[in-house]
Amino acid sequence: MSRIVLGVSGGVAAYKAALLLRAFTEAGHDVRVVPTPGALHFVGAATFEALSGNPVTTDVWSDVPEVAHVRIGQNADLVVVAPATADLLARAAAGRADDLLTATLLTAHCPVVFVPAMHTEMWLHPATQDNVATLRRRGAIVLPPAVGRLTGPDSGPGRLPEPADVAALAAVVLEGGAAALPRDLAGRKVVISAGGTREPLDPVRYLGNRSSGKQGWALARVAAARGADVVLVAANVEAPVPFGVRVVAVETAEQLRTAMLAEAGAAGGATADVVVMSAAVADFRPAGVAATKLKKGSAGEPTAVELVRNPDVLTELVGERAPGQLVVGFAAETGDADADVLTHARAKLARKGCDLLVVNDVSAGQVFGRPDNAVVVLAADGPATEVPRGSKDAVAAGIWTAVAARLTPPGRA
Repeated sequence: MSRIVLGVSGGVAAYKAALLLRAFTEAGHDVRVVPTPGALHFVGAATFEALSGNPVTTDVWSDVPEVAHVRIGQNADLVVVAPATADLLARAAAGRADDLLTATLLTAHCPVVFVPAMHTEMWLHPATQDNVATLRRRGAIVLPPAVGRLTGPDSGPGRLPEPADVAALAAVVLEGGAAALPRDLAGRKVVISAGGTREPLDPVRYLGNRSSGKQGWALARVAAARGADVVLVAANVEAPVPFGVRVVAVETAEQLRTAMLAEAGAAGGATADVVVMSAAVADFRPAGVAATKLKKGSAGEPTAVELVRNPDVLTELVGERAPGQLVVGFAAETGDADADVLTHARAKLARKGCDLLVVNDVSAGQVFGRPDNAVVVLAADGPATEVPRGSKDAVAAGIWTAVAARLTPPGRA
């Protein structure tokens, strides 16, 4: 059980803090909520106390014998401030200690995660950007805000990410420390495919696979948190869009191929620094698609379904890649009488020609639909990096660390 301090500052998004608190407690963590006085205008102390099982105070004068303004930060394994308003970021950057939350931030020796939420103009103001840069320079993690509906009719960057996204990234930091979410992808464009393609047989049926898209979602979420400009080509995934990510929805292998080539830059768009093919793309599709539903006992009942090959999207991306672009493939493998998982994977890596291949051992359903994963990252030049079993976001962090180590430094040919 980890000890988490959940700081809540005074913005309308404070209501989402209750959902984040519930996510933390359901994961088994001991959570102490430390709101600012302004936060209690939006959510009452009773709500936070009932959900956390811990007392809630806002000032340093409550429970003086405990010396709360020192002890809370000293004893924490993680501090998450959500929402972090422009005012809170400014006070934290200045080292103020004028309430219990800012005092706690000064005494915390653990990783600190700020989750900004404010109007677009406030987020983009140079003062706020300077404060964010200061906090990051000191080692704090400041997540980018989501883009979407704000207070009233306004919309733009400044929306609080969904609690599920914040909880997933907080788990990454608890597992790997602040080093799990560096800003090593800042200024990079990454394109990720996720999910499983569906190849229609008639208006009702299709050929598909068991991919849930969860690992691709985690890759996108972690890449955005590490500063990347992320495009997610999503094949039939029913899940909320990760914050800071642009989604291109597709259904079939042909649609995925078109979208990936375009977003990677092969079709004349902005060139991606990294292209990740984590989607499960169908190898075959029906040779024809019936215009009406195929029915049992009808004159059109098929006795067999003729299949044709789908394009090899990964091979095309490798063939069309721009100078310096990294292409990362995924392989869901099982061992057999001929070879083990890694032997099959190395053969695929050589055949595809990509730079890195992320290998999943899917024997006995170890990956599909599960919340955790473990992979091996194979490099074309030989090294193999094991990413130990953990949450799919933690695995994504390990994959991105392997990728970032191979990126050409900005400005260097």
